[in-house]
Amino acid sequence: MSFEQGLQWMTWLLCWSLGLQCVEYLRTQHMTSAKGVWAWSVQQADIPMNHPLMRVFLEKLYSPAWHSTHLWLRFYVVVSMGVSGVNLGSVMFLFVSTLLILVRWRGAFNGGSDFMSLVVLTGLLMEEVLRVLVNPEIATKAGLWYVTIHAISSYFVSGWVKLLRPEWRSGRAMTIFLNGGVYGPLPPHSLLRHPRLAQFASWAFTLWEGFSPLALLHPLLALLFCAIAALFHGLVFWYFGLNRFFWAWMASFPAILACSGTLGSPF
Repeated sequence: MSFEQGLQWMTWLLCWSLGLQCVEYLRTQHMTSAKGVWAWSVQQADIPMNHPLMRVFLEKLYSPAWHSTHLWLRFYVVVSMGVSGVNLGSVMFLFVSTLLILVRWRGAFNGGSDFMSLVVLTGLLMEEVLRVLVNPEIATKAGLWYVTIHAISSYFVSGWVKLLRPEWRSGRAMTIFLNGGVYGPLPPHSLLRHPRLAQFASWAFTLWEGFSPLALLHPLLALLFCAIAALFHGLVFWYFGLNRFFWAWMASFPAILACSGTLGSPF
């Protein structure tokens, strides 16, 4: 995959991911209303707002009417960017919009998926800004490498943290996590309750994450890595309902595929 193709696919997948997020936000507006469980009057208590102008601005922005307008405008920009392509204005708006939504949710609505969405947006923003300053080809490579480094690092750190934990090395952690899935505990006779199988699966995913940087050595390794990653996030979606994780990380895969095999001369 060329760098230009990687940029295009990353943009399309990000727009799809952000579009789904917008739909989720719009569908949960009743929960963020003044009488909802996530009312701003409650959540703002965790955010320091010593400056009176900042308090007035955020209270206005996060009022139900303005928040709804913001979300619809965000959805329009996402669709426009998906159809017409990336441009500095659209990316800048979505970047600032994402930061404001994260403030609305006290830093994160869905943890790691919010982080990865912001990483991909930052990569696109970097690419668009650098296009004004340097050669467009260098700008594209810089943006994609930014996303690639963050994505690979997230897997790498996760894998080696698991390796340091005895419950992951024994496989017990996997069974414990799966018992907390959206469909309830694993059936009594589930294969994943078998200690040896759970240990094998745990080690397989741990080593896959821990050796994720090897994906950058060759495009075929990157393709295999991304295929396993899609399976991994698909299983997480199935068992835990974390749909955002699947699409947020999928948006980073074109960058990994484009950057693989270019370590000798990234720019």
